[in-house]
Amino acid sequence: MAMTFPMSLISLFLLPHFFLAKCSSPLSPALYVFGDSLVDSGNNDFLNTSAKANYKPYGIDFPDGPTGRFTNGNTCADFLAQYLGLPFVPPYLGLSEAQKSKTTTGMNYASGSAGILRKSGSAIGMNLALQIQIELFQETVNHYLPKNFKTNDELLQYLSKSIFVVDIGSNDYLNNYLQPAHYNSSHLYSPAQFAGILLKELRRSLQDLYHLGARKFLVFNIASIGCTPALLYSKKLTSGCAEDVNQLISLYNEGLPDMLQNLTSSLQGSNFVLGEFYASSYDSNQNPSKYGFTTRSPCCVINTTTAQCIQDVQPCLDRTTHIYWDAVHPTQESNFLFATGCFYGTTQCTPINILQLTVQKQ
Repeated sequence: MAMTFPMSLISLFLLPHFFLAKCSSPLSPALYVFGDSLVDSGNNDFLNTSAKANYKPYGIDFPDGPTGRFTNGNTCADFLAQYLGLPFVPPYLGLSEAQKSKTTTGMNYASGSAGILRKSGSAIGMNLALQIQIELFQETVNHYLPKNFKTNDELLQYLSKSIFVVDIGSNDYLNNYLQPAHYNSSHLYSPAQFAGILLKELRRSLQDLYHLGARKFLVFNIASIGCTPALLYSKKLTSGCAEDVNQLISLYNEGLPDMLQNLTSSLQGSNFVLGEFYASSYDSNQNPSKYGFTTRSPCCVINTTTAQCIQDVQPCLDRTTHIYWDAVHPTQESNFLFATGCFYGTTQCTPINILQLTVQKQ
């Protein structure tokens, strides 16, 4: 959520806007987004679930107000779209048949409470698990996108230059493994076994996207969810982080880089970038002032049962000083800092940043 490359804060804020002003055409033809509530742009508005963000104060800083984004304004994916010179990526479920047939700048399939595993988040209601998201993308590739290209080669060339963001995994812990009353995974698998299952399933999903034409990937690891207000509340901690939870997800995070490197080597023409969400979010929680934050408390008033904002209650006035918007999700400011670091920097995204990814040859 935060970033550490060497620039003054002033130049950091000016650079993206200056760069965009100089760009006459997009740096990538499209941005396709897969994941959970960290990047959901409104798909859950169309599902039977309690995991929704279609009410105030969500979207208080977004031009259109509440849209289903689980933050006060832009998500990380929104900022990446802007930096690429693309429009905001619309939620797939919110598009009509005609709109799906005409949309070539990317779509968002992310779903709040969704996980790598189909069961994750199901106790809350419906969601689009990662494999379902990929099935919807397959429908996009087979049915909608071909209407915009003369040949299949042109379509494949377009897909090979597009950016594919995958930001998922938190709910496999928060809304699965760490909820033994609703899910049996922690009874069936050791932490190491469970991390292995997640990595195996994610690998299969990324291979599926590759076989559908994707070549340029940004894959996030799991943030330091043990530092979120929700985990601090549940464990009755007043400071620090729930390190037992952070250690649990570290088993997954430690296995992810090697898996992505292996895919880069084995899938011809592919480029996999790791979004180092864990280290950035952990450091910003430990050293908030380093990133311009003054508090780790949620900006909005929280429903302790859902960890989301209570509807129509006024949030904090200065959202830029808060790491967290509600008890789980980052503020727009946190999203901005991470997205900017990932796009232009050298530590948030490795081994290359997204700007460098756009010019990689297949």
